[in-house]
Amino acid sequence: MIPEPRLAALYQDVILDHNKNPRNFRVIEKPTQYSHAMNPLCGDDFHLYLAVDHEGILRDVGFHGAGCAISKASASIMTTLVKGKTLAEASKLKDSFLALMTNESPEDALKLEVGRMILFAGVREFPVRVKCATLIWHALQDA
Repeated sequence: MIPEPRLAALYQDVILDHNKNPRNFRVIEKPTQYSHAMNPLCGDDFHLYLAVDHEGILRDVGFHGAGCAISKASASIMTTLVKGKTLAEASKLKDSFLALMTNESPEDALKLEVGRMILFAGVREFPVRVKCATLIWHALQDA
């Protein structure tokens, strides 16, 4: 098991990496769904593009815009997690992540459902930053 300070540093490194090198940071051609998410309080502003096939599978996902490290990393990781999943699977992951971010002591099962997004659990200690982490997930719901 990784000691707590090293674990926190690892989480911070992953978030910073996704901020500097966001995955799927692009406008996709011919999206079937689109959403624009903005947080006027902090300036996070992202566009989410989805290409869903006739079987309901997210074949391509992209996002573009500007925001803080937490919002951009959340968007980057979210796109890697939902790409290739069905709409139902993506929706379940979204629900689990939003529950993780709003519950004070998430159940272990919920932690397992969110996978790598558990990196953002510490953000709950900063309520104003929860909106940064969840912004793109609300865009996914809207799209």
